[in-house]
Amino acid sequence: MTRVPPVSHRHRATTVLTVLAVLALLLGFVVVTARPASAAPSVVRVTGSQGSWQLTVDGAPYTVKGLTWGPPVGEAAARMPDVHAMGVNTVRTWGTDGTSRPLLDAAAANGVKVISGFWLQPGGGPGSGGCVNYVTDANYKSTVQAEFLRWVNEYRDHPGVLLWNVGNESILGMQNCFGGTELENQRVAYTRFVNDVARAIHAADPNHPVTSTDAWTGAWPYYQAYAPDLDLYAVNSYGAVCDIRQTWINGGYTKPYILTEGGPPGEWEVADDAHGVPAEPSDVAKRDGYPAAWNCLMSHHGVALGGTLFHYGTEQDFGGVWFNLLPGNEKRLSYYSVARTYGGSPPANTPPVISSMSSLGDVPAGSAFTVDVSTSDPDGDPISYDLRLNSKYIDNSGALVPASFSGSDPFTVTAPDRLGVWKVYVYARDGHGNVGIESRSFRVVPPSVPGTNIAQGRPTTASSYQAQGDGAPYLASLATDGSLTSRWASDWSDPQWVQVDLGSVVSFDHVQLVWEAAFGRAYSIDVSDDGSSWRSVYSTTSGNGGVDSFDVAGSGRYVRVYGTQRGTGWGYSLYEFGVYRR
Repeated sequence: MTRVPPVSHRHRATTVLTVLAVLALLLGFVVVTARPASAAPSVVRVTGSQGSWQLTVDGAPYTVKGLTWGPPVGEAAARMPDVHAMGVNTVRTWGTDGTSRPLLDAAAANGVKVISGFWLQPGGGPGSGGCVNYVTDANYKSTVQAEFLRWVNEYRDHPGVLLWNVGNESILGMQNCFGGTELENQRVAYTRFVNDVARAIHAADPNHPVTSTDAWTGAWPYYQAYAPDLDLYAVNSYGAVCDIRQTWINGGYTKPYILTEGGPPGEWEVADDAHGVPAEPSDVAKRDGYPAAWNCLMSHHGVALGGTLFHYGTEQDFGGVWFNLLPGNEKRLSYYSVARTYGGSPPANTPPVISSMSSLGDVPAGSAFTVDVSTSDPDGDPISYDLRLNSKYIDNSGALVPASFSGSDPFTVTAPDRLGVWKVYVYARDGHGNVGIESRSFRVVPPSVPGTNIAQGRPTTASSYQAQGDGAPYLASLATDGSLTSRWASDWSDPQWVQVDLGSVVSFDHVQLVWEAAFGRAYSIDVSDDGSSWRSVYSTTSGNGGVDSFDVAGSGRYVRVYGTQRGTGWGYSLYEFGVYRR
């Protein structure tokens, strides 16, 4: 068994090394030594008995008042004083490795400790993907256990370490890898492996507890049955955090727990809005959600030992705006709410409060629509605004891109020309590093076109069609069926065409192309009286997808879209090819 040297031995060793280093410098030698920790490592224990537990650090009671950690470790030294000022005493990480020391150093220097995590497949975040077989893959298990122990041995004496956390959401995540009896076998094998790792960590480091996190309390029966060496349980829970206490009681569990992620309800547990997408809680609701979650957690006296709320992060993408306390390095209402909950320093200035935002309906592509908010600033600061758009529910993009808008509450916003459900975000800033953010969804639809679509339902052919893939075959006829839920898609090459037979030579004055994500960059609209001799009535080399709707005078029996340059690496894909006559 590897044992940690007594504190007095470590101090004597440090003193000897320091003396030798000074002598070496005086004699002109260069000596490289490991940098000692700035303070002695803590001894952390789970103490007490059934229903009356507590966490102790060096014998003193310790309630985890924490946040999950998001910024790069290189920013830890600059940011950790802010974390401490919020009243936070713990941060949680997911992946401990050779890059972790700056974070541990910064935490220890500011009186903050770290729940040091380790990824296991299939986890719930970056670096954790994959579907390992815990029943048969002995090599994976031995490799990752050796890697975990490498870093436990590296950091076990660091004063920043609070406890070790093995795995994240893997028991739940296995449903994406296995099913039926095999799923159950894998969950049992995984949990037994977690126990093996916990036992090995205890042997290497008897001074810090070991836990394991999953995304639901439904994982706890596995821990209870197959991981007896865990010192405590851990769970990620958002909208259901207030149910944990009763679940623990009903399960007859005999170990305490901590919350390792929590806060307002997540995207996966809120009701859909009028457009069929998750209705994001308001800034005010998020502000109130953090203390509500904390109060539910801590009402389980003697069992819940604290938690790390989600998330001390700075990204301002879709998920960042939903959860981060500092998206874009700007503090929002929830930042100050967590600080108040933890007894942090009172703020000198607080964010604008957006108390309401207008609901939005269907908006024609490329047209203007109005966004109205009611905003106030508690400190009387002037408010500036920014508006952004997101297309997650169309293409799974997390990016928030600048919107084209004018005015100042209400705002006139130009809709994108790509069909589907979008979100618009209103940012209200006070000039003091604070921001209020509110969002609503809206649906982009094709602009209405006066007249009759003479192409709808007519015979349609194409140079090719995509025969395989989800929803295939994507036949040419689907471009003229009058439905925006079906589409034609071509092979992934140039040129390609789709043409409609109008039955006789007729005149028309408008064409509307409703592109899927695979659009035409360069294409022409051609007409023919006989289907073999063609003349162009419109062309572009700067198509950008979405909806192309334009007036054009033409006549012919056949009308085609002839693509010569794709706008993506895929083919050409049209929801609708409309030819209109007024």
